[in-house]
Amino acid sequence: MLIRIASVTLPAQKRLEIGLMAIYGIGLPRAHKILKELKMDGDVRIKDLTEKDANRLREYIEKTYKIEGELKREVLTNIKRLKEIKCYRGTRHQKGLPVRGQRTKTNSRTVRGNTRKTMGSGRKPTAQKT
Repeated sequence: MLIRIASVTLPAQKRLEIGLMAIYGIGLPRAHKILKELKMDGDVRIKDLTEKDANRLREYIEKTYKIEGELKREVLTNIKRLKEIKCYRGTRHQKGLPVRGQRTKTNSRTVRGNTRKTMGSGRKPTAQKT
């Protein structure tokens, strides 16, 4: 049985506590908290859930938490606000650099898009000598 919560189809083969993590805004601690509140077993596979349990889960999550589109929109507006007031974090977002104080001499490859700007890095080895 397919379960859709906030326009996300939960993976049928996974355990309930892990499957809930497919929803943006729900991690493992929040999934545990939801299951504890609803007194549901996290070890049950999603395909084995009854229709009643699925509806209970869907209603609780959609009423209680900001998830998916609403949460993504809020995060983007927060970043936009930081850029508009030109604070340090906002300028870091604009420049595409690490925001949370990480070093940039090395190890900022993921944020910068894996660009290698020094001369020797990323070079192909020279041809074999004959």
